[in-house]
Amino acid sequence: MSAIDEADQSRVHVYRLLARLLREPPDAPLLAILSQMTADDSELGRAISDLAHSAAVTDLAASRDEYNVLFIGLGRGVLTPFGSYYLTGFLHEKPLARLRNDMRPLGIARSDDVKDPEDHVAALMEMMAGLIDGSFGAVQPGSAQRAFFDAHIASWTPHFFKDLESCASAGFYKPVGRIGRLFMAIEQEAFEM
Repeated sequence: MSAIDEADQSRVHVYRLLARLLREPPDAPLLAILSQMTADDSELGRAISDLAHSAAVTDLAASRDEYNVLFIGLGRGVLTPFGSYYLTGFLHEKPLARLRNDMRPLGIARSDDVKDPEDHVAALMEMMAGLIDGSFGAVQPGSAQRAFFDAHIASWTPHFFKDLESCASAGFYKPVGRIGRLFMAIEQEAFEM
């Protein structure tokens, strides 16, 4: 894995934070770590501070219950965190097939222990982190990162994160939605420069 600069390392951290929080409910050690986060006074920094405060006042059972209501539910959660669903209204559609085709040449493969389709928002956040830091074999150039972002993330995750931020069932996860919404806008703007 090649060394990356500080700005790219910060991007990796945000992508991995989003991936971890959206993959499964936080455990006690993660809530403790999150509650200690500090940030600057930028809009994204204030969202990170809000997440730290939320982690400090949320108990483990409440965060687990909220995750289940939002993303699992009895039949399905309040939100369906899959690209195919956001883009077509159905799971396992053409956006998932296109993603799988684009993953192969980048050295990205679905883990055998993962049950969700690859277009889950957490998986996509993890894939972007890997493209930036070389987790899949090589640090990908900005052009490859942008192509992947444009094809599989920019088209729907801003809507997903906005929905999460404004969801009546969200408490702990509201600042996660805000961080995601703001970060996706920052990434989009940076890729367009």
